[in-house]
Amino acid sequence: MAPDPTNPDDARESESSRAAATTTGNYFVSNYPPFSVWQQDFAAAAKERLDRPPAPETSLGLYVHIPFCRKRCDFCYFRVYTDKNSDEVRRYTSAVVAEAEAYATQRAIAGRPLDFVYFGGGTPSYLSVDQLTALFGGIQEHLPWHDTAREITFECEPGTLQEKKIKALKDLGITRLSLGVENFDPEILELNNRAHRAKEIDRAYDTARDVGFRQINIDLIAGMVGETDDNWQRCIERTLELQPDSVTIYQMEIPFNTTVARRMKANGEAVAPVADWATKRRWVDEAFAALEGAGYYIGSAYTAARGEATFLYRDGLWHGADLLGLGVASFSHLNGVHFQNEHDFLPYVERVERGELPIHRALPLTDDQRLIREFILQLKLGAIDTSYFETKFGIDVRERFAEPLQQHVGDGFMAIDGRRITVARHGMLQIDRLLHDFFPAEHRAVRYA
Repeated sequence: MAPDPTNPDDARESESSRAAATTTGNYFVSNYPPFSVWQQDFAAAAKERLDRPPAPETSLGLYVHIPFCRKRCDFCYFRVYTDKNSDEVRRYTSAVVAEAEAYATQRAIAGRPLDFVYFGGGTPSYLSVDQLTALFGGIQEHLPWHDTAREITFECEPGTLQEKKIKALKDLGITRLSLGVENFDPEILELNNRAHRAKEIDRAYDTARDVGFRQINIDLIAGMVGETDDNWQRCIERTLELQPDSVTIYQMEIPFNTTVARRMKANGEAVAPVADWATKRRWVDEAFAALEGAGYYIGSAYTAARGEATFLYRDGLWHGADLLGLGVASFSHLNGVHFQNEHDFLPYVERVERGELPIHRALPLTDDQRLIREFILQLKLGAIDTSYFETKFGIDVRERFAEPLQQHVGDGFMAIDGRRITVARHGMLQIDRLLHDFFPAEHRAVRYA
């Protein structure tokens, strides 16, 4: 497909082939301010905020990090471990339960109902049925959610899902099962060091359908090593055949701590062996168009859904909900302060076993930073009602962000109609690149993570 010089997206891409290539670094904006500016010196501030009551009418969510995997994918940048034995796994899950107990007595948490719960990884489905049952029961002794949580999400790697485990997850109350498919081609999965194989996807998906989960989500990644136009079209076709309740599509990035990035550094390579950004955006656009044609709606820059499918975890966080993160390297946001747990296995476990809160680094947010955070994250939804920000922050975002908004409106990425700001489809496909323009100058020049 030849570039269209009248399209602002293509015009920017053609300015430099170097800019269009996939290089190392974080592209995806998941929070603000950047993680690189969080500091250990602010850990005390996080603990002080935990001793305050929560802001009125602020919902609370829970994230639980399960850092174990059968294999480490070549593109993975999360805190995961592939070398832990059963005793170490048991020690870790016991620490998570103990951490939940410690937080349950803090004034910022005590007595608050949980609105949503998310088990992420790593591979939460790596745990056995007995381990999962003990973990769920142990956490809920201190932070119950059965009577309050509207959404309980559980990430899975298809190869770890046997019928017994899938039924157990349904019995444990999971409402949204998220399958890390990434790609349906066995060769692509092997090239990227994925643990599961193509045949395991169908087995896991069919069993989950038979069990009757309220929502089944599948994850896809546009731009995996070895991916081609033909392969991507087959992935779209197979997704439409399965008819999941929702689909999440990410564009491949190569953060610094991935296996791919280390290989690039060792070989002196500046460009990653994956599709360039223009191609990845085109692939996502093709997938979204096909899904829309099949009755799905596009709910964010990364998601398509149908029927009553929800993403309450996403929507809560992007609208300022509090989040308590349990487990190694987990991130929390409570009472206007970001904080992250110890990011290595033993320091995390040992601090919890000593009865300490395992907070490693933190950052208290100013009112303006809270505004920026919610504004940029909600732009990912594709539309913003400016009255939300006037009510919550007393700020007209059209004036506060006049310069970057004017730039993106002029480029055709966004539009302003009265109190409504919308993002065009070709803007949504590269929204993370655009969001940095809303950062203040001191945060545009720093490494994101």
